[in-house]
Amino acid sequence: MTEAKRVAVVTGGERGIGRGITDQLLKDGYYVVIANRDEVAGQQAVDELNAQGYTGKVVAVAGDAGQKASHDRFVQAAVENFGRLDTYINNAGIAQIKLLQDETEADMEEIYRTNVFSVLYGIQAATAQFRKQDDGEQIRKIINASSIAGHIAFDMLGAYSSTKFAIRGLTQAAAKELGRDHITVNAYCPGIVGTDMWDYIDEQMVKAWGGNKGDYLKKYAGSITLGRVETPADVANYVSYLASPASDYMTGQAVQIDGGIQFI
Repeated sequence: MTEAKRVAVVTGGERGIGRGITDQLLKDGYYVVIANRDEVAGQQAVDELNAQGYTGKVVAVAGDAGQKASHDRFVQAAVENFGRLDTYINNAGIAQIKLLQDETEADMEEIYRTNVFSVLYGIQAATAQFRKQDDGEQIRKIINASSIAGHIAFDMLGAYSSTKFAIRGLTQAAAKELGRDHITVNAYCPGIVGTDMWDYIDEQMVKAWGGNKGDYLKKYAGSITLGRVETPADVANYVSYLASPASDYMTGQAVQIDGGIQFI
């Protein structure tokens, strides 16, 4: 039996951890839809990947992951361009660096819409498409971005941490509800990753507590057992496993991929 085409959607797949995931899935033989807000950045990522030999295997579609209609459009792009959907990766997210006492209604609405509502809408859109496909008992996959901050909360990242706890809850509930449909739902929980997000976190902590650029990244990185900051590829290697048949009997889990920061 010829192996069927595998198709994935990656929200926020044009940069940072998302770009690492996109790159790895393409290496794994997936066809990938990069779903992101910035149409120009998405197309730039596609152009770069086409130049690496992935022409016809990756497309970009613009949309706000915090809006339900965008996820329907992301799924539609997968079906229209590649004929199906196998894996949906809810990777898009933002951070906020504030004391809880300083959080505003607008802050909370933004971070929950972007980090939590987006995951729910992605689960809904992917599940609707999976149920349309005549895949028998073939496992389809939903993979969500949580964080080590979704296991133990961090000060100055209270709102962010709460969203990542919420994603673990959605992951567990969806796994229980969707198992009968042969859909697995898991999450990945990165630690301190050397991306623009951690540059932003470091910058905001300098503003709040003083010091120099890089101080807080260095401080928190000092807790990493393996002695180095995580890369997008480190995260992508684990997501590659979750997206592969090797993880077909795993569901409802949120594993920390952090180089040994937290042991819980």
